[in-house]
Amino acid sequence: GKRAATVGFDWPDAIGPAEKVREELEEIADAVDDGDPAAVAEEIGDLLFAVANLARHHKVDPEAALAAANAKFERRFRAVEGALAARGLRMTDLGIDVLEEEWQAVKDAQAS
Repeated sequence: GKRAATVGFDWPDAIGPAEKVREELEEIADAVDDGDPAAVAEEIGDLLFAVANLARHHKVDPEAALAAANAKFERRFRAVEGALAARGLRMTDLGIDVLEEEWQAVKDAQAS
């Protein structure tokens, strides 16, 4: 993406890359609907490339942003596990609705 931008093959602002991300999400949904795993994989690759390009337009290092997101997910996941364990509950015994409620509670608590 950077090399292409140096020769003018780039959007003038971040609106184009953001629209491309939305387009790629639609293409993934179409590939899923078609039941084509190879096309799904290809479209997910295109989405990742589009997201990296969007990050570049916002002067964000996509690898650093992903590493930070992974670390945040791990912190929250461990906090959910801990909160449930403190109440004598196990994640494997609960449905997604309960787990999502716990996730939101941890997310809200960590945002404060």
